[in-house]
Amino acid sequence: MSAAARLTANPRARWFGLVFISVAVALIIVDSTIINVAIPSIVDDLGITSTQVQWVQESYTLVFAALLLVFGTLADRFGRRRLLLTGVVVFALASVLAGLSESGGALIGARVLQGFGGAMILPTTLSIINATFRGKERGIAFAIWGSTIGGMAAVGPLLGGWLTTDFSWRWAFGINVPLGIIIVIGLFAFVAESRERDARRIDVVGAILSVITCASLVFGLIEGRTYGWWLASDGLSFGDWEWPFDLSPIPLAFAVTIVGATAFIAWGLRRQRLGKSTLFAFALFRIASFRNGNIAAMIVSLGEFGIILSLPLWLQNVLGYDALHTGYVLLGLAIGSFVASGFAGAFGGRFSAVTVVRVGIGAEIVGLVIVGLVISTGTPWYAIVGALFVYGFGVGLATAQLTGVVLKDVPVDQSGQGSGTQSTARQIGSALGIAVLGTILFSTLGGQLDARLEEQGVPVATRTQIVDAVVDSAGSAIPALEKQSTQAADDARQAFSEATRFSAFAAAGFLALGFLATLRLEGGGRPEDDVAPAAHATPGSCASPPSPAP
Repeated sequence: MSAAARLTANPRARWFGLVFISVAVALIIVDSTIINVAIPSIVDDLGITSTQVQWVQESYTLVFAALLLVFGTLADRFGRRRLLLTGVVVFALASVLAGLSESGGALIGARVLQGFGGAMILPTTLSIINATFRGKERGIAFAIWGSTIGGMAAVGPLLGGWLTTDFSWRWAFGINVPLGIIIVIGLFAFVAESRERDARRIDVVGAILSVITCASLVFGLIEGRTYGWWLASDGLSFGDWEWPFDLSPIPLAFAVTIVGATAFIAWGLRRQRLGKSTLFAFALFRIASFRNGNIAAMIVSLGEFGIILSLPLWLQNVLGYDALHTGYVLLGLAIGSFVASGFAGAFGGRFSAVTVVRVGIGAEIVGLVIVGLVISTGTPWYAIVGALFVYGFGVGLATAQLTGVVLKDVPVDQSGQGSGTQSTARQIGSALGIAVLGTILFSTLGGQLDARLEEQGVPVATRTQIVDAVVDSAGSAIPALEKQSTQAADDARQAFSEATRFSAFAAAGFLALGFLATLRLEGGGRPEDDVAPAAHATPGSCASPPSPAP
């Protein structure tokens, strides 16, 4: 018997393997959240602007979202464990480059490379779980996977806060290297290789169109406030070339998005009619749980983690917390998520998976509304921790169960493509959420601060200078502003608090839309009934797909 076959047949090896698969997920989630508490230190050290702050986040998310479909399909064809190992190595090496960055551009470039590695990791972990576990075990495995995402989303800021405060923000990236080594060893020891037996050629044109569509959309959302939403308010330049038109490049970017998305759909449907492979799992959208679950997942992701962009900036630049204490506050989210995991294990058998998802989203909405209501320049730490606990409780309930609903009827031999599709839906939603909430945060900050300074009778030229300094530094200029004008610094703190409040309410609004989207999901039965038994796929084999739901 081969080593792969022994691993597949050994139940204990499957669960040990799940531990290292979960650590691989934790690697990319921790890194995504570590960066939030490190941003103020990065701003001070590298002197990056508020737009670069968003791009430090979005360069990773953009590449991540654009390539999930590609790598999900490649995993099915060339081997799921092989691609997961490759992704971990790429991610760790890119983390080294990020930690050594000496400029905002170099850091953004390293984050792009991390996006490549992360895009190999996330859909592949889901695909391996889908191919390795079945029935009730698969539901438990998805719950562990989802709880890891929810918990690590807040453990990351705590770890990042400690590393940034006691060492340097650069070690927030360096921690990925030893974690990567541990993951590689565990994957070789406990995870069997699997692939789709009849994998077909990759849809290269579809891949290119998906990248163009995602890139133009996120660029437009992030840079709209910089270059103008309609008429050009700032010059776009690359080297010696400058944007020559009065019309802003943003409408052009959105036009490219529309054309790219239309071409992507038309191309994919044409290939599907011809019986050829498609990058996007169009055929899987005949499955009701997959179709409706992806719609809900994308909308929910618009609001689910976007608030984590603004809270660390507000805590540090308005309340004066350091990175470590910011991490302690955000730990409330992690605790809530872990409590939700235990709650789901103890009481989840009494309710359907869709019901648990709805309760989770409802808790997230309540948590964000509380955040918005309590935010002020003198908010006590325990008020934010309590709100984040409720929010994290909702994240812990909703994330894993929604993933299980989306993938429950997906054939094992299409698990990579299905996982990539649902991960892409989430990541596109997350990218849009961060871009939209970031735009709301900084646009509101600028408008509120300008209005407050105008009330104080500050001259236009001085007012513009102060507003630009605070907005471009993502609030980091507020302590320095205190030395020049106490009143202006107080106005900046008030404006930043209002902007953060609006961001929280906007995120709650997105989640409310996501809750409405879940009403189209079927909710009968207990969670273990919602996870349809999938034929177990041994390496080199593929199981018969279940009949798609109407």
